Amino acid sequence: MKHLHPSSVRSLPSPAIISPRPRRHRHHTATPSLPSRSRSIHHHHRPLRATTPLASRGDRRRDVGGPIMGLFTVTKKATTPFEGQKPGTSGLRKKVTVFQQPHYLQNFVQSTFNALPAEDVKVSAVIRERVGADGSKATGAFILTASHNPGGPTEDFGIKYNMGNGGPAPESVTDKIFSNTTTISEYLIAEDLPDVDISVAGVTSFSGPEGPFDVDVFDSSVDYIKLMKTIFDFEAIKKLLTSPKFTFCYDALHGVAGAYAKHIFVEELGADESSLLNCVPKEDFGGGHPDPNLTYAKELVERMGLGKSSSNVEPPEFGAAADGDADRNMILGKRFFVTPSDSVAIIAANAVQSIPYFASGLKGVARSMPTSAALDVVAKNLNLKFFEVPTGWKFFGNLMDAGMCSICGEESFGTGSDHIREKDGIWAVLAWLSILAFKNKDNLEGDNKLVSVEDIVRQHWATYGRHYYTRYDYENVDAGAAKELMANLVSMQSSLSDVNKLIKENRSDVSEVVAADEFEYKDPVDGSVSKHQGIRYLFGDGSRLVFRLSGTGSVGATIRVYIEQYEKDSSKTGRDSQDALAPLVDVALKLSKMQEYTGRSAPTVIT
Repeated sequence: MKHLHPSSVRSLPSPAIISPRPRRHRHHTATPSLPSRSRSIHHHHRPLRATTPLASRGDRRRDVGGPIMGLFTVTKKATTPFEGQKPGTSGLRKKVTVFQQPHYLQNFVQSTFNALPAEDVKVSAVIRERVGADGSKATGAFILTASHNPGGPTEDFGIKYNMGNGGPAPESVTDKIFSNTTTISEYLIAEDLPDVDISVAGVTSFSGPEGPFDVDVFDSSVDYIKLMKTIFDFEAIKKLLTSPKFTFCYDALHGVAGAYAKHIFVEELGADESSLLNCVPKEDFGGGHPDPNLTYAKELVERMGLGKSSSNVEPPEFGAAADGDADRNMILGKRFFVTPSDSVAIIAANAVQSIPYFASGLKGVARSMPTSAALDVVAKNLNLKFFEVPTGWKFFGNLMDAGMCSICGEESFGTGSDHIREKDGIWAVLAWLSILAFKNKDNLEGDNKLVSVEDIVRQHWATYGRHYYTRYDYENVDAGAAKELMANLVSMQSSLSDVNKLIKENRSDVSEVVAADEFEYKDPVDGSVSKHQGIRYLFGDGSRLVFRLSGTGSVGATIRVYIEQYEKDSSKTGRDSQDALAPLVDVALKLSKMQEYTGRSAPTVIT
């Protein structure tokens, strides 16, 4: 799920950008979206359509009254384009100081409105299952988040537009938004719209040039918990979390997940409040980097027995972390790390028996191209539809809307299902707790040993084989150098004999490359084609090297290198991952000439 980035509230302008084409509209949608923060904002127009920069998620409109704070007017402002307002896979990401430039945010918001059909400019916020008294629903929403990037006055901020299905805007829309940003000359704005205290639930009413306008602030965690109870067996999970034999730890990294964690894990499921780490949301994430991986979730990693320092304290049985807006997750067992690629495969393999929502079976499964092929093997064994898509949740959304996919995931710590059209970090944690609850339903009392996270993963490897996998991130690389590196990798694909000669000169123990390409995807739902989605080198033994430029940073470029080797022999699935992958890592660095192009002798992050 996507949440409002805590660092955004006080650093951006407050006037509302007004859509130039207001109309009444009815929109149908069956899938509820998730909350944007524990205090959520719902803007209700009658009939004017507008949004403030605090608008976030699609939602039904509630026709309710409240204190009238006064009139507001709409004015037209002249502006000129800014360079570089092209939305990436997760919207527009820049430093807060960039967004604070006069007209910068306003330009992007107005360009988004101008990219939408006239009937789709009614933007509301937060939970789409909420329906107005007149049957109206939102057709889309802005989400303010820099996701897993650092927050604060000098750090990152982001904005993205999600469609009526709750998922990210497709390329046809984001391309049009970008085109509009290059030609924009004016925007409409309500500069005299008073601020609303979003820390207090309630409805505030205004009157604009085209009618009444309400702002409804409510606790969206209530809606989210209600939705989760339709998916998971809360009683079974509660028995697990309250068992003296089971210990649990959840780290929100001072992101918005903390507001949900207390309501769900403590108040609903009975976990001790001491099991929550860093669950007080902070605007700058406590000065940390809210990215749930082994590098940045240091406190959780130490507590789970995976840190460099030794401790006599026994680690918890289960640990998890979330990023800043709670859509990403990391799963840990006692002294054991679960890769995101394994995580989605294991959830899919156990979903039908462990999670009530999937009791009637899975429609299909999908993964992003850079994610390991662990899910492919599960799909083949269970005779499920399988899809490999480019990075970006919008591709999963299309499959889900068409009823073709139930569970999906990305190696970048994103996991989800068709209950929404975004990845959902808390959902993933509840899915794992459901699997543990099912596996241990007869072990919570007496002397029976608990089935651990590590037990579940190793049994999965024994059944399906292991995909040794790692990702090297080179962050904030010079953009020009990054493009040159990628162009060279594409050029090399024209002569695989030369590639294999280079490989054998460096590592004779690595299989030959049998195919290489730039990944291209044709959407089976709408027929759209996405090109240049990552550079692939495919080896004869099933190994893969993938190189990709990430679209989630705010400065420079991030080069991501994905390294994977499949091992079916159960006697060889227990090796240390870095040892098993060392030959392929050497090959990846030699092929890419990483140090030569970037000057980096080591990656910023290894996962």
